[in-house]
This record gives sequence, structure tokens and C-alpha cells, in this order.
Amino acid sequence: MKFLKIVLISLLCVFYFTASNLSFASISGEDETSEPDKLLVVWTSGDKDVAKNMVFMYTYNAKLQGWWKTVRFLVWGASSKLLAEDKELQDYLKKMKEAGVELFACKACADIYGVADKLDGLGMDVKFMGVPLTEILKKSDWRTITF
Repeated sequence: MKFLKIVLISLLCVFYFTASNLSFASISGEDETSEPDKLLVVWTSGDKDVAKNMVFMYTYNAKLQGWWKTVRFLVWGASSKLLAEDKELQDYLKKMKEAGVELFACKACADIYGVADKLDGLGMDVKFMGVPLTEILKKSDWRTITF
């Protein structure tokens, strides 16, 4: 009898949590079968090794391989200085752009390092990014990853 009670309670818990997940999907207004298809990669690190072997590699392949429909790349902080000075990273950035990655740089950050014109010359959309970043973070169809 005790075993039967445990099994019944376990089943009730499973049904409760399953129903809760379905209710959450309907309350949030999201279609439970749809997946986000937009990715924002925010790169802040001034470390070239991190840039080459993680940030650029993932961002490029995320678009090239079709892992995400829309891929935006945002250069923010110390990464703007590194990108403006490093030819190898600039060449990789060009590949990302050719693959369809949308390129952005924070103007405030670029101005701090004196590289806004250089980043603009690399084909980046250099603008103040506080409001656009906040808007993306608030939208449920975007995913954001930061390095």
C-alpha cells in the first residue's frame, strides 16, 4: 500500500510539472514548437586567443552553417582596440561579413580607444549601442552570448 501511494504521488508530480510547462508556454505567449532564430554575440575581451579560437570561430560558423538565421556581432569595450590593431582578426571579420554576419561596434567604446573611424572602415556599423542592446535583451526571439 505504501508503495502504491509513492507511485501515485510520483505520477501526480509528473502530471503537475508537465501541465505547468504547458501553462507557462501559453502564458508567455511563445509557441512551444518555435525556436529562437536570432543570435547576438557580444565580444568584450581584449584577448586575441579568445577572439580567434572561440568568439570569431563560433560566430562565423553559426551563420555559415545555418545554426541561426540572423547573427549579429557586437564589438564592445577592449575588443574594439584589439580589432582595430590586428590584421589577422580584421581578415577574419571580413569572412564573417561575407558569410552574412551583421557587424556592429559600440561608438562610445570605440571613441574611448580612438578607433571609431578604423572600425567604420572595416565595414562595421559603429553607433551607440546601449539602447539597441537593451531592446534585443528584452525580446524573446533573440539569444545573446557574451565573451
